[in-house]
Amino acid sequence: MADHPIPALQAILWDVDGTLAETERDGHRVAFNRAFEALNVPWRWSEARYGELLAIAGGLERLLHDMETQVAAPAQRAARMQLASQLHQLKNGFYTTLAGAGGIGLREGVRELIGDCAAAGVHMGIVTTTGRANVAALLHSTLGERWRARFSVVVCAEEAPRKKPDPQAYHRALEKLAQFGLHVAEVVAIEDSPAGAAAARAAHIAVLVTRSLYFTAEDYADVLAVGPSLAASAGWRPPPELTGRITLQQIRQWHAQFAVARNSSAAGR
Repeated sequence: MADHPIPALQAILWDVDGTLAETERDGHRVAFNRAFEALNVPWRWSEARYGELLAIAGGLERLLHDMETQVAAPAQRAARMQLASQLHQLKNGFYTTLAGAGGIGLREGVRELIGDCAAAGVHMGIVTTTGRANVAALLHSTLGERWRARFSVVVCAEEAPRKKPDPQAYHRALEKLAQFGLHVAEVVAIEDSPAGAAAARAAHIAVLVTRSLYFTAEDYADVLAVGPSLAASAGWRPPPELTGRITLQQIRQWHAQFAVARNSSAAGR
């Protein structure tokens, strides 16, 4: 039986929190603490505690989970939900203000890879389960007022309310990419967390993992490559063939190698 042709990489889908920027530590955590202060809630989330809470998907859900350990939290569930909703709404406002003022920068190597894709005519997309206002505030401040024109697809919580590792957001993105004649085998997702990688894999999308501050040691299987930063080739596995930053050319090589490995595995079954 002849091998299947190797699909060319035609689209890159970006996760936002932790992938485009270190928004969890430098944005959401800071905004939550400002919301606590604004409502005179007597607790704050340290970097370490917030890292633990990231095991809970969703900001509102994170608040409710943490309240179970806070002696000052309301005793009744309805009161807890009311307080959590108020805090979450305030937090989103503080986040958009912080991001809009340029308080959160892109991770190193991100801007350059976005430039590679634009120069090569590779489609790009945003796939996140954070709210559209949060995404707009971050990307307007980092990529400029015409940021939306850079992306063929933008999927946020409004279109995909089910949190990762549920693949809903990626399924929505693939539906939108199909309008450009693109197939899932031509797509790579860039993620930073196990939940994000699992969501992309569940949608049958090849995944590149660029570790963020809160996910430095997790194991990943069935991905193109795993590394610490798009800004440098050191620490990636499998090792890149090109030195320097992680370029579109290098991702295309990993994508092709991954496709060959999958074809060989399928032929052996």
